[in-house]
Amino acid sequence: MIRLNVVNESDRLKAVLLGTAKSNGSIPNPEDCYDPSSLQHVLAGTYPLESEMVQEMNTLQALFKSYDVEVYRPDIIPDYNQIFSRDIAFVIEDQLIKSNILPEREKEFLAISNLLDQIDPNKIIELPEECHIEGGDVILYGHYIFIGVFTGENYLNYITARTNQQAVDAIKQLFPNKTVKALELKKSNTNPLENALHLDCCFQPLGRGKALIHKEGFLKASDYKFLEQLFGKENLFQATKTEMAAMNCNVFSISEDVVISERHFTRLNRWLRAQKFHVEEVPYSEISKQGGLLRCSTMPLIRA
Repeated sequence: MIRLNVVNESDRLKAVLLGTAKSNGSIPNPEDCYDPSSLQHVLAGTYPLESEMVQEMNTLQALFKSYDVEVYRPDIIPDYNQIFSRDIAFVIEDQLIKSNILPEREKEFLAISNLLDQIDPNKIIELPEECHIEGGDVILYGHYIFIGVFTGENYLNYITARTNQQAVDAIKQLFPNKTVKALELKKSNTNPLENALHLDCCFQPLGRGKALIHKEGFLKASDYKFLEQLFGKENLFQATKTEMAAMNCNVFSISEDVVISERHFTRLNRWLRAQKFHVEEVPYSEISKQGGLLRCSTMPLIRA
């Protein structure tokens, strides 16, 4: 049995679910895109090739194994996008919560049944239907559970709005010992520079009390100010709009001291090294064309 345990984003990684780009399907039609980055690349004729994405994810898997991390992969669904495993479920403490994702993506959860069979069924939680949530909107930091939300009356107009207030309320009930803090995100269906698809696209804690952030990804100045005061301005990497859209905030921590980052994130990687992190640079720019990066394609199961 797998004994789930995740309470922080930067505790030492022991086991992880990594998505897959195999049999990823054909290039979607513009009207079928779930996010503005994918839409932009479909319209520009630069949508990523499956072979290149498979190679990028294989490189990440090999890196995990070099750190003695147990890597799980989903079953392959023919002609189906299964890259972003963070969307379909997430672990808080010793419980795996099934995301209420877009109905078109329900098959992705069924494809990890071999993994779920190794988890105590009493530790697998399915939220009520009205609770919309995806794992990219859930960030753990000690006694805090940060949740990215969109609570505008026009919620249904945004395919990029993935988490609602009902889900926040449900998580509060499940974890009364935690401080659950909702953070309101900016949304756009068409402009990646103005869209924080998930909270981890504009904010992510690292080890050593540091964090990555994009101030303009938050609808409320007070939400950004809260995080700035919590971490200290001097401990924050301030991502620009272009860096946010390229997924600079969506790196992944193996431990307090080791961060996996995309090799083209020159300014970020320089800053990380200046903060005394060991940076593992990987090629992941093709994955990023679909509006996600390293954190989006991974779901930690055990951090020690």
